[in-house]
Amino acid sequence: MSRQFLVVAGLLCAIALADEKALNPQIQKIMTEVSEERIRATIAKLVSFGTRNTMSNPDNPDRGVGAARQWIFNEFKSYNPKLQVKFDKYRVKKQGQRIFKDVDLWNVIAVLPGKTMPETQILVSGHYDSLNVGNRPAGQPAGPGSEAGAGGAGGGFGQQLTPADFERNAELPAPGACDDGSGTAAVMELARVMSQYEFDKTLVFVTFAGEEQALIGSNLLAAKSKKENQIIEAVLNNDIIGTDVSGNGRMGNTSVAVYSDDAMDSVSQSLARYAREIGQRYMPSMTVNTVFMQDRIGRGGDHTPFQLEGYAALRISTPNENYANQHHATDLLENMSVPYTAKVAKINAVVAASLAMAPKAPLVLREPGAGRGGRGAGGAATATGGGRGADGAPSADGGRAGTGGRGAGGRRPGPMIARGAGYDAVLQWRPNGSDANIKGYSVVMRPTTAPYWEQEVYVGKVTTYTLKDVSIDDVRFGVKAIGLDGSESLVTPYVNAPRQKTVIETVPDGQ
Repeated sequence: MSRQFLVVAGLLCAIALADEKALNPQIQKIMTEVSEERIRATIAKLVSFGTRNTMSNPDNPDRGVGAARQWIFNEFKSYNPKLQVKFDKYRVKKQGQRIFKDVDLWNVIAVLPGKTMPETQILVSGHYDSLNVGNRPAGQPAGPGSEAGAGGAGGGFGQQLTPADFERNAELPAPGACDDGSGTAAVMELARVMSQYEFDKTLVFVTFAGEEQALIGSNLLAAKSKKENQIIEAVLNNDIIGTDVSGNGRMGNTSVAVYSDDAMDSVSQSLARYAREIGQRYMPSMTVNTVFMQDRIGRGGDHTPFQLEGYAALRISTPNENYANQHHATDLLENMSVPYTAKVAKINAVVAASLAMAPKAPLVLREPGAGRGGRGAGGAATATGGGRGADGAPSADGGRAGTGGRGAGGRRPGPMIARGAGYDAVLQWRPNGSDANIKGYSVVMRPTTAPYWEQEVYVGKVTTYTLKDVSIDDVRFGVKAIGLDGSESLVTPYVNAPRQKTVIETVPDGQ
């Protein structure tokens, strides 16, 4: 009887899950409306400015960074009156190698306010500035441009440029068709298409300046967002999404690389898993390759500053870069693939739309002061790590001390997971705000060595669930909310922070 019950229960769960995984017609429609022709026209226009170097002359009405940012602003304004378009302005002091003078730096932002959760933002971004580092020294191999470190100072493998070099190069032709005209065009196209629809959460379309000067624009916006306690659920940053043939001849237009970070079950890794599942659900012809690294070795992008502020952020990029063209006058429209860029834009569209229509991720940490400092039956009384706040939800504070306070005994609340009857897994969670738009919840599981969730059980609109004869010590667990329309939130994992070293006082010999 018990075995028969389990079979029937499994079938019911499978039926429920099949219903929840149905494709949303509105998201499908959005995907089909992304125009390859408009993306091509946008990239061609960006290239026509000659250079978009942040340090170039901003006063020329037809050439340089000033003309480019004004055009992007005007295009955003033309898409829909619902878009709130603005310049995010800063005056940056002379510093380092690349910022050889005080400079005005303007990000261009278009905001589509959400209906029911306007405080929660989904960012889709790219950088509109470009760079030409000049000719490589004789005999120097083509390398990955000048992105050493977080937009560092190298001009390629082994090439180091001085401030004088950057000043001389500021007005060189820098078409930047792929880096990052491709990402900018994708962001602008999604702003055009998605502004024709309504979403529960707020969508923010950002084109950054100063990426080539060590991620200045994104650093400033991320820091301001953190200071203002902005709730950013996800950052989808697009950088170099325009090539499908690498410099060594490797070809491929059916996959995209998604970089998150190295911390297991961090908010960025949770977002990467979500992007993989949703992207491939709507576009099975595209493989979303999650890379559990912050970025390519020794390089950086505009997602990084948001991660450093505790936000979930990804870099979306081609796995087939052509280093010879990056940061040179040969980064032209004819040296990239617009059809591939359009495919990656569609991946962005379905992921951003799914998140913007979904409930907020559930909370899995005990409320401060509840229980014995967050200790379940045999559970550890520590806070969830990996970039989550003390409530277990995606957070801008990375789960650092001070978020949500501490539980009894000075310990921060731990995840609500316990051993029921000693050998069962008992999971509890809380809705993140109102549960009016929540149909139910799904519990997900995977082996500790597996990168992706492998099992899922739809449990209905409850806030506790027991898995019989499942050890909480052998499996990773998570929970997600399912909306009334079948939309899925991010997964909130049950994770304890690492134990801290204990210092033991001893009595010196002879005392």
